[in-house]
Amino acid sequence: MSNNMYITCLDMEGVLVPEIWIAFSEATGIPELRKTTRDEPDYDKLMRYRLDILKAHKLGLKEIQATIETIDPMPGAKEFLDELRSFSQVIILSDTFEQFAAPLMRKLGMPTIFCNTLQVAPDGEITGYKMRCEKSKLTTVKALQSIGYETIASGDSYNDLGMILASKAGFLFKSTDKIKADYPDLPAYEEYDDLLEAIRAAMD
Repeated sequence: MSNNMYITCLDMEGVLVPEIWIAFSEATGIPELRKTTRDEPDYDKLMRYRLDILKAHKLGLKEIQATIETIDPMPGAKEFLDELRSFSQVIILSDTFEQFAAPLMRKLGMPTIFCNTLQVAPDGEITGYKMRCEKSKLTTVKALQSIGYETIASGDSYNDLGMILASKAGFLFKSTDKIKADYPDLPAYEEYDDLLEAIRAAMD
């Protein structure tokens, strides 16, 4: 193994756990909430759209958290993370929110996650959200590189492309046909074992 210091940066939803908003859409029977970053690259637009729907249906944080409690990591995700963390530092970079991610991190063995935070009124209404920084995944990867780390990154959506393309090695994982077709040079994997092997090889 080379003596370079590596940090592997992974997306959360669609990679380690199912999409929270899709699960909530199914739980509430509101099809409009199925939209994710795979469909809408503009995250701010997507979140404003979601918050308007929640307000119209009088749904708040409590209802979403109740759905999140029922979500389990994808089959094999915890084992994949355990194995990956045995030979690499790992940070999960997600555009989700601390209030959503906490129960899922417990189920994954408490990996490190950098994400955003929701603004919640006393009655539980989600009134807004605070992004940690602009283009949070790309900005974080660049910051890690600026302090002497090489990054390896993997994700499934438009908002992962920045960190994937800026890293020493980057991989699409369980992505869409459209993204795979638009970025034919990016290796794309469907199975955790294949992704593990690719990350291991990138570190040699």
